[in-house]
Amino acid sequence: MPLSLYGVPEEFDVIVIGGGPAGATTAGLLSKKGHRVLVLDRERFPRYHVGESLIPAFMRPMQELGITERMDARGFERKYGGTLVWGNEQIPWNFSFIKGGPYAYAYHTRRADMDALILDRARELGAHVIEDATVKEPILEGDRVTGVRYSLRGSEGTREARARLVVDASGQARVLSRRLTEITWHEELQNVAVWTYFDNCDRLPGDEWTNILIEGLKDGWFWAIPIDKGTFSVGYVTRSADVGDSDRSLEELFITQRNNTTKLKELLANARQSAGYRTARDWSYTSKSFYGNGWVLVGDSAAFVDPLFSTGVALATLAGSTLTRIVDQILKHPHIEEKALDRYATAYRSFFDEIREFVERFYDRTKYKEFYYSLAQEMVDPEKKNDPSVDFVTLISGLSGKHPMFQITLDDLIGDASASAPAS
Repeated sequence: MPLSLYGVPEEFDVIVIGGGPAGATTAGLLSKKGHRVLVLDRERFPRYHVGESLIPAFMRPMQELGITERMDARGFERKYGGTLVWGNEQIPWNFSFIKGGPYAYAYHTRRADMDALILDRARELGAHVIEDATVKEPILEGDRVTGVRYSLRGSEGTREARARLVVDASGQARVLSRRLTEITWHEELQNVAVWTYFDNCDRLPGDEWTNILIEGLKDGWFWAIPIDKGTFSVGYVTRSADVGDSDRSLEELFITQRNNTTKLKELLANARQSAGYRTARDWSYTSKSFYGNGWVLVGDSAAFVDPLFSTGVALATLAGSTLTRIVDQILKHPHIEEKALDRYATAYRSFFDEIREFVERFYDRTKYKEFYYSLAQEMVDPEKKNDPSVDFVTLISGLSGKHPMFQITLDDLIGDASASAPAS
């Protein structure tokens, strides 16, 4: 028989699987609107996660949560732009976020600290958060998901929790979506990454002091992210297929390719490696369905794109913010659920596909800076209202405001629902 958990109700408006940025943002903002939300995460925060560099679009949902000042207070490194060694001339070039919209900076962070900060804010706003909780399976009534069964670390048996809607924000684990939908892999972006950390690193000069460095090579590219006090996250990305044909380990590949760099090699000249190597592979996929009867996906459980422009966390939290507005209306007007979630999925997929298409085309390192600028303009500003360099920054900042992701409204659906709702 399923067990109950002391002090925890078994009925909620929304259950969120996963307490990372997507789940914590969704849970926090729904709780802020007065809804009863349960968050279940299998880890105990703070927990390690790669992806330390953020983009300005991330600032919008953090403002909604009311925690941007806390990020400064925690000493997170402000990120004002980027430096690239990319293209056929291999000459470094820069971009500054101030050119692309209302946010002049984002942050570089230790993700363990940042993710814990967002999840703690969700708690403050009223979400019931349970860590060390592993979701085992969805509870189904007919074809509708009405809750989940989960276990607690160190405890026997399973617990049950039920809700009017279940949100899968479990990241690449895809706890719910793995059971309920399939994914489409994006073959052009099937890559592998190997990364580690260095202390005592040198910095880029002048205004580039806090820039992320992205340095392209013939067969891949490096990131170098200044986290704090001379510590850098440094990773190498290349095609999975190429690694599969190599006799070298990923660590050996990292060292060999690092020695082929120019700018990165300068930053690491006096550095000391301070951690072991970590690896990940086979990124970039899209779920075939973003929602179903009683469930919806957000963040990496829905889709994931190559980390070239550090878009993952921003896309996940923006989606969480958008989903919050939609779920708030679904809870008030249950009749609009399917149409509202379909509108969310269409907007989310459109925004994701734009980023994915740009990354795929940007991977052609035979071009020149102006080509990449014009490519961005073609995608986000076909009327050519802005300078191409501005369009480039707007795109990689995640602030391309023409998308329905930012403009979604449900007023028409609510009207339809009210008209068709049964009399009480």
